[in-house]
Amino acid sequence: MNQLPVPGRDTVYVWTGRAAGDQRELTRRLLRRAGGALLGRPEAEIGVGRAPGGRPEVHADDGRTLPVSVSHVDGVVVVAARAGGPVGVDVERRRRLPATALARRWYDPDEAAWLAARDETARELDFLRLWTAKEAVGKALGTGLRDGGLRRRMPPPDGGELLRPVPGCPGVRVGHPAGDACLVLAVAVVGATGPVEVVLEQRAGHDAASRSAVAERTSLPVVVRGNWSSRWRVRGRL
Repeated sequence: MNQLPVPGRDTVYVWTGRAAGDQRELTRRLLRRAGGALLGRPEAEIGVGRAPGGRPEVHADDGRTLPVSVSHVDGVVVVAARAGGPVGVDVERRRRLPATALARRWYDPDEAAWLAARDETARELDFLRLWTAKEAVGKALGTGLRDGGLRRRMPPPDGGELLRPVPGCPGVRVGHPAGDACLVLAVAVVGATGPVEVVLEQRAGHDAASRSAVAERTSLPVVVRGNWSSRWRVRGRL
């Protein structure tokens, strides 16, 4: 696919794929797909590597680079790219978990209290929405969850506008574009000066690619696995 960004329009493109085998290879393919689409070069001329600090990096043979972000869970790989500036993405699979206990351990006290007041079904989903938002914002900022990233407050994901400013982080916005009902997806951007559009792309398996029938778009100025106990314990220390 050779989909160039529309001039003057800040857009985040999100590609989703499912890996039956090597997840790393699918990630590289999606990153090359993003680079080819947004840098306007054949995918064979797109390089994929790591920037200082370990962030994924996509570059064309003419030296141009593309801000990207990667997340994966249970064989699902998500790549977000934005020519207009830093971007972060995170994905989790919807599942049962002890949301109240985990929030009290990891989140800001006000967030934990807000979650505790939710009904059980909403509480589990909103815990994951907050978690993915924190991850996506950390990636967009380039800090991950270090230095209190899990305590960084997120806008409540309880309706209203899709993409919201992050409290205490000027110029940063985060939201949850609708997609696969089994997944929770968060996208964040930093430094948007005008409207940002979020477009979901689908990549089925390893080879086929097509635009999702459901694309989230907004005119807002947006910035746009395993055993739970071991996973949350390890990631909570980042």
